[in-house]
Amino acid sequence: MYIPNYDQAPFITIWEVTRACALKCLHCRAEAQYHRHPEELTTTEGYQLIDQIVEMGSPLLVFTGGDPLMREDIFDLMDYAIKKGLRVSMTPSATPKVTKNAMEISKKLGLARWAFSLDGSNAEIHDQFRGVSGSYDLTLQSFQYLRELEMPIQVNTTVSRYNIHDLENIAKKIEELGAELWSVFFLVPTGRGQIRDMISPVQHEEVFKWLFELNKTVPYDIKTTAAPHYRRYVLEQSIHDGSSAEKMQDHIGRAAGINDGKGFIFVSHTGEVYPSGFLPVVVGNIKEESLTSIYRNSPILKDLRNPDTYQGKCGTCSYREVCGGSRARAYAVTGNYLESDPFCIYKNE
Repeated sequence: MYIPNYDQAPFITIWEVTRACALKCLHCRAEAQYHRHPEELTTTEGYQLIDQIVEMGSPLLVFTGGDPLMREDIFDLMDYAIKKGLRVSMTPSATPKVTKNAMEISKKLGLARWAFSLDGSNAEIHDQFRGVSGSYDLTLQSFQYLRELEMPIQVNTTVSRYNIHDLENIAKKIEELGAELWSVFFLVPTGRGQIRDMISPVQHEEVFKWLFELNKTVPYDIKTTAAPHYRRYVLEQSIHDGSSAEKMQDHIGRAAGINDGKGFIFVSHTGEVYPSGFLPVVVGNIKEESLTSIYRNSPILKDLRNPDTYQGKCGTCSYREVCGGSRARAYAVTGNYLESDPFCIYKNE
């Protein structure tokens, strides 16, 4: 099996352009605020960051937050990145700032995808999760705009104990929406998210089984985030039934092995660099050192990219190259990003 070398450049760069946001999501890793931070990267610094991403060879850039639409220059940044040859996506919050006009502008600029979160199949579940009444209705309105503009629809869902019972209904809703992609996040207890909000290790495995079977029948693609052990599950099933491991590279080209700091890098609103948005360990700041240098030379990132440094059962697991366990979840629960993922039930035999 071919596994890309991510020592030189990540496959995807996430830039938290702001932490300003009108929502109060209970799982928010950013603990978003109502107002922009005075030390956010400026427009010029944003252009410089984009130049570094291009030079490093990272093909994908995602604008996230907070709410990216809280920045007045977001379309200037988008235009600059797209003209530089990057494939750009954005994950705004479903607020009144999401207008059809904003979507039309992004479509003209060449934005690859808008992604909105849907964490319940009805307003009661979704709005409780997002902390603001009316968020569900605004989310559905946003999807309607995308359909009218014939833009691809991506739905993000964070799996937690608050909506695990609703996943089947959410899956049906996503099909009704005509989505191309369902991005299923598995909650990592960081920021506002708490360990008590997570589903259990056994429930993780049960959801993996359900997603694996669902993927065979639904018209949209499914990808997981913060769940590298889903790759292990897919490989196990492929070995069991004698089929090929079709999910070792997903529809956006992510290959097996991507993990926090390995094929993935995160830049905060103030320029601090993290292995991911869910692993709050600072490895540098682009105001002081180039992103390329940080990504390639950080001792922490080098350890994260080397499965030989992993501890516990992750360090001896036969799937450690394609999975490796969630380094972010290991850190959140144990305080050690090299420790085993405590929410994986697999044991080497």
